[in-house]
Amino acid sequence: MAQKTIKIGGASGFWGEASFATRQLLQDGGLDFIVFDYLAEITMSIMARARAKDSEAGYATDFVTGAVAPNLKEIVRQKTRIISNAGGVNPQACAAALRKLIESAGLDLTVAVVTGDDLLSRADELASSGIAEMFSGEALPESGKIASINAYLGAFPIAAALDRGADIAITGRCVDSAVTLGACIHAFGWTADQFDLLAAGSLAGHIIECGPQATGGNFTDWRDAGDIAEIGYPIVEIEADGRFAVTKPDDTSGIVSRGSVGEQMLYEIGDPQSYLLPDLVCDFTDVVLEETGSNCVSVTGARGYVPPPTYKISATFMDGFRAGQLLAFNGFEAREKAQALAAAALARARNILRAMNAPDFDETSVELVGGRSSDAIGYEEVTLKVAVRHGDARAVGLFLKELTGLGLATPPGMSVFTGGGRARPSPVVRLFSFALDKDDVPIAIDLGDGAEPFVQPVVPDGARESGPAKQPQPVDTADDLVEVPLISLAWARSGDKGDKANIGVMARKPEFLPWIWAALDEKTIANRFADFLAGDVERFYLPGSHSMNILLHDVLGGGGIASLRNDAQGKGYAQMLLAQPVPVPQSIAAETKAENS
Repeated sequence: MAQKTIKIGGASGFWGEASFATRQLLQDGGLDFIVFDYLAEITMSIMARARAKDSEAGYATDFVTGAVAPNLKEIVRQKTRIISNAGGVNPQACAAALRKLIESAGLDLTVAVVTGDDLLSRADELASSGIAEMFSGEALPESGKIASINAYLGAFPIAAALDRGADIAITGRCVDSAVTLGACIHAFGWTADQFDLLAAGSLAGHIIECGPQATGGNFTDWRDAGDIAEIGYPIVEIEADGRFAVTKPDDTSGIVSRGSVGEQMLYEIGDPQSYLLPDLVCDFTDVVLEETGSNCVSVTGARGYVPPPTYKISATFMDGFRAGQLLAFNGFEAREKAQALAAAALARARNILRAMNAPDFDETSVELVGGRSSDAIGYEEVTLKVAVRHGDARAVGLFLKELTGLGLATPPGMSVFTGGGRARPSPVVRLFSFALDKDDVPIAIDLGDGAEPFVQPVVPDGARESGPAKQPQPVDTADDLVEVPLISLAWARSGDKGDKANIGVMARKPEFLPWIWAALDEKTIANRFADFLAGDVERFYLPGSHSMNILLHDVLGGGGIASLRNDAQGKGYAQMLLAQPVPVPQSIAAETKAENS
C-alpha cells in the first residue's frame, strides 16, 4: 500500500559539502529518505581524470567516509533510505566501497547501482555520427580530447531500484532533482503520465538539491539566517497528492521563508514555463509559496507536461590550459599600479612568444576588485586577478614566470598570501551538450547480484508546451516616481548553466512586481551587464510566486573552469542587479523606507 506522506532531507548540494548534515538530519528524526547531490559538469571531468589514473576512483569518496560511515548504525536504526548521485563516473566502485563498509560493520543493507549514464566508451561512435552541440552547432571534438560523456538520467530507474529493495541507491549522472522524485515515485506509486505529480516531486527535489540554499544560505536577507555555522539543512514533507512543505530541523539556525525558498526555486533554471527534465516538462509559473508557520513554507501549483523523447547529454573536453594569480595592491593609485603590473607581465610573456614564433595567448583577463577606502583621501586597496589561456601549457607557465619575475620591479604596495604554493597551468575543460534518443541509452540496475536492464515507462504522446508566455499588467507611469534600489523591493539569486547565467528576482510584496518588471527590461539588464554580456537577454514572468526569471546568454566567458573570469559562475550577478534603481510611486518608496529604517 502506497504511503500518504514522506519526509526527505537534503544533505548535500555539491562535492565538498559539509558532512555534518547527515548527522543533523538523523538527529531530527523521522526521515524516510536522505538525498545527496554531488555532481556538476566540472565535477564529472575531475572525476573522469581521477578514474583514468586509478580504476577504483571517480566517485565522491567523502559520501562514503564522511556522510555514511559515521552514521551507518543510526541510518539502520531509523530505517532511513539513502539516495545519492555520489557514484560520479564510477558508481560501481562507490557501491563496492559501501558494501565493504556495511559488511565490516556486520550490518545487512542492500546497495543498488543505477548505470547507463556513462557514454565515454562510445566517444568515437558519437563523434562519427555527426553530433552537433545544441547551442553552438559545433562538432563533437575528437575522442582523445574528451574527458567525460554522461546522460542526465531521470527518476524512474531510482524508483525501480528502491522497488527492488535497495536501502541505498547510487547513481552516476542524473538530473539533480531525480534523487527526490525517485523517492516519491517509489513511495506513492506515481506513474509516468501523472505529470502534475511528477512536477511537484521535481520541484521539491529542486528546492532541496542545494542543501542550505533553501534555508538561508546565499539568501539576500542573509542576516535573517542567523549563525550560519549552525544552519539547518532542508526537509520536505511531501503528500501523495503532490503538496509539500519545506522545513528544517528544530534547534538549528537558518530561515525557511517565502523569500529563501523562492530564491532557490528560481535558482539555475531557464524558462520556468518549460523546464525540461528527462521525466517531464515542468511549468513553475503558477507555483504558490505560502508561509504556514515558523520556518515552514507550503508549496503548491507545479504543473507538468509530456517529456522530451531524448536525454540531454553533457560531454566535457580538454581545450588547452589556463592559469592566473591573485595579488593585492594598496596605497595611492593602487588600481593604476595593479594594471601596470598586469600589462608588463603580459608584454614580457608576449615578447618571448613572438621570439619563439609561438602563437599569442588565446585569451587574457585582467580584473580589479575593490576601490577607494573611506578613511584616507586617495588611499585604495584592490585585488588584481590576471589570467591567461593558451593551447600549450608551457606558454601559460611562461606567463606565470614573467609575472613572478616582476615582483621587485612592480610599483609599490603589492602583497601576496604565501604558503599556498605558486600558481601553475591547469587544463581548460569545456562543456559540450547534445541530445540523444532515450532508446540509445540503455540503463541497468545492479543490486550486487548482476545488472538487470531497466525498461523505460511508456509515456503517451501529447503537447510538450504549456501555452503562451505570461506577462504582468503594465504600470501607470503618469505619477511622479521615485527611484529605489531593487533590493528594497525584491530578493534575488543568480547561478550558471554552462555559459549562461540566470537571475531569479522575487518581489517582496505582490504589488511591487509590476514596477520591477517595467524597470528591468531587456535593454536595462543588458546595460547593467554590458562588461560581461555577449549574447541575448530573456525575461520570464511567474505570477504565482510574484517573481521573474532573467536568462543571460554567453555571459560567463565560457563558464566553469573554461572561463578566466573572477566570477565564472555568475554567483555575484544578483548582487549587481540588486543595486539597480527602480522607479516606483512615492507611496511604495515611503513603504520600503519605513520597513528598512
